[in-house]
Amino acid sequence: MCGIVGIHPLGLPEPVCEETLRGMVATLHHRGPDESGLYLFRNSNSSVGLGHARLSIIDLGGGQQPLCNEDGSLWISFNGEIFNYRELRAELAADHQFATDSDTEVILHLYETYGAACVEYLNGQFAFAIWDELEHSLFIARDRVGIRPFFYTISQNELIFASEMKAILAALPQAPKLDVNTLDQIFTYWSPLSPHTVFEGIKTLPPGHFMMVKQGQSVVEPYWQPEFPVGKGEGGHSLPEAAAQLRHLLTEATQLRLRADVPVGAYLSGGLDSSTIAALLYHDIGQRLETFSIAFTDTDFDESSFQQQVAAHLGTQHHVLTCTHADVGRAFPDVIWHTETPILRTSPVPLFLLSQRVAQSGIKVVLTGEGADEFLGGYNIFKEALIRRFWAREPNSEIRPLLLKKLYSYVSNLDNPAYLAKFFSHRLTDTAEPGYSHLLRWRNGARHRRLFSPEVQAAVGVKSQSPNLPLPTHFSRWTPLAQAQYLEISLLMAEYLLSSQGDRMAMAHSIEGRFPFLDHRVIEFSNQLPPDYKLRGLNEKHILKQAVRDLLPAEIWQRQKRPYRAPIHHSFFPEGRPLDWVAEMLSPQKVAEVNIFNPLAVQSLQKKQARMGSLSEVDEMALAGILSTQLVHHHFVSGWGTAVSHDLAAHQKVIRRGLANQEQTDPIGVVA
Repeated sequence: MCGIVGIHPLGLPEPVCEETLRGMVATLHHRGPDESGLYLFRNSNSSVGLGHARLSIIDLGGGQQPLCNEDGSLWISFNGEIFNYRELRAELAADHQFATDSDTEVILHLYETYGAACVEYLNGQFAFAIWDELEHSLFIARDRVGIRPFFYTISQNELIFASEMKAILAALPQAPKLDVNTLDQIFTYWSPLSPHTVFEGIKTLPPGHFMMVKQGQSVVEPYWQPEFPVGKGEGGHSLPEAAAQLRHLLTEATQLRLRADVPVGAYLSGGLDSSTIAALLYHDIGQRLETFSIAFTDTDFDESSFQQQVAAHLGTQHHVLTCTHADVGRAFPDVIWHTETPILRTSPVPLFLLSQRVAQSGIKVVLTGEGADEFLGGYNIFKEALIRRFWAREPNSEIRPLLLKKLYSYVSNLDNPAYLAKFFSHRLTDTAEPGYSHLLRWRNGARHRRLFSPEVQAAVGVKSQSPNLPLPTHFSRWTPLAQAQYLEISLLMAEYLLSSQGDRMAMAHSIEGRFPFLDHRVIEFSNQLPPDYKLRGLNEKHILKQAVRDLLPAEIWQRQKRPYRAPIHHSFFPEGRPLDWVAEMLSPQKVAEVNIFNPLAVQSLQKKQARMGSLSEVDEMALAGILSTQLVHHHFVSGWGTAVSHDLAAHQKVIRRGLANQEQTDPIGVVA
């Protein structure tokens, strides 16, 4: 993985400021500590600057970026990995000359051959920008599901882009402002709605989209999105046949993701998904990687016994990071520096600490199990919707809602049948509503609006709890499970799961995550399966269990999914007293200064915690959301311009082309 940055004037071909570009790259040192480079171009028609901070994974001795094609007409800055680069290279070799063994160069030659359609050939996780010196055009693309981030803004008639928003902020002439409408989205839906971000004017390129910029105009277009069949899916495969095919695809996807010139490890949570990857590595591929997992001193969150069982079963060299409440509270401010956005959970924190442990072990790449729940029906929200639809057929039933107790054993008050029925009966019979599966989540999230200051409440206004999402043409004809899956994928996966909890926590310590379940062939196969292959009754990921039951202990593949969580209020209020930084962020003076939240509402939440010694699930999320928002403001708004710049990597190259350097005898001169 790497960090990429760029500046492209959209009007007159003004020269790009080299020092600004250097400063942008410097903020991404954690993403690419191995080396860095700049490319600067200017002629009478256009100008551009590309920057790169490299984490060397493939072709360690070559592949320095920005990188050009044979004749120097195309230049790329690329973050990610193309796993099928060897196969693509073999196809392209007859018509193109390769100067490196890197996957980066394959993208350039694909673009030469296919133009924007090059993305359709890529099996990987990527965000890249290609500058065409002849066409004076900039082509930008992001992978299908948004594994790798890409942000951009237009400021003073310049397109500025980067892998992280802090690099963009380093190039802006003034401090950013928080976008209160996006804050409302985060507190309601748990994540910003793409393309919006928490900073006004900064956008994310949505997953599965590309951007073409030419003659000062930019166009953003989709090239891929999750598709589900109309009706119940293909009936051509029996369950055993489909399970065998899924295993074959997963094995191939896992093997592809071993391609690296550095050591590779694997995360092991003790759940089915990561255990599947580790088991396929050992049994079907013949690789026994080092494994890493998180244990908690708080038994409500700990799954270490299952982790140890899988590690012993597969004979892996296993490493355990034990996480305490104090660890979560201490690391949370650093975590928010990397997420750059408010979050309603502390779950990213242990992963931040785990990636540090991985880096200390000399590993640069880890395989993980993300994506299985989204595409194979693993989340409780899918089962919740199934039960509510079943209950809606007999709304007065007192027995049917009791099925919900099985899903949320960690939520208080559900032992009370009257409370359970009242809580889950919200819009019970509105089963034709497109967002039916998520109505309860959005209702609970909308309650957080009471915490906002009067000014913010007035700005966001009274809104529908349902997001304004463009839905696919055939969405209404998909099965209820497919609809729920699409919403979960579109709302939460890219900008929270794969970003705040994924890319940012790994790259904070220069670790690259790879995700076999997110191979687009696995996704497309899974999406076509009948819903009861995924969710059979209340048995989640049924087909995956059938596919790997011979590889794992029964206690692992038969166990009910347990959501990954981390402690919240006990981490911030040990022994009932707030940590120093927590007290500062929640003080009436600080809350009033930031003016996002109502100081009285924040005080009320603190008093409730002190009085009861615990908080409800909704209030805990509110606490995490308030603290992370205050920290985002502290790091990036009030602290704008004070970030410490890292030294650039030991090897640095600057490539200048065009009128800006006519005096150079070598038009692509490399300046150390």
